Amino acid sequence: MPFIRRDKHGRIIALYAFSQARAEEELHLDHPEVLAFLLPNASSNSAQGLLAESDRQLSRVIEDLIALLVEQNVIRLSDLPAEAQQKLSVRKGLRSKLPGHNQMPEDEDKVI
Repeated sequence: MPFIRRDKHGRIIALYAFSQARAEEELHLDHPEVLAFLLPNASSNSAQGLLAESDRQLSRVIEDLIALLVEQNVIRLSDLPAEAQQKLSVRKGLRSKLPGHNQMPEDEDKVI
C-alpha cells in the first residue's frame, strides 16, 4: 500500500513506497482517491478497466513464476490444490496453441 501526502485541502499530492515526513497515511492502490490521483482524466469505468488489465497481466506473471519454481524444483505442481493445477494446465495448453503467447512480452524498458 502506498503512503500518501495530502495538500492543505486534503487532496493527494504524492504517493510513496515508504513512510515519509508528512506522508504516513496508507491507502490501498484501488482506493478511489489513489486512482483519481494516478488517473486524473480517467472515469471510474476506465480505472476499473485498467485494474482488470493489470490483474490479467499479473496473473500471467504468477503463472510464469509458478512454472519457474516447478522447473527449479522449489515446489512440485502436485503441491498446489487440484483446482489450481487444473487451471494452470488448461492455460498452458491454450497458450501453447496460440503463436507468441508462450513467452512474457518485454516491456519497452525491459523491466517486468
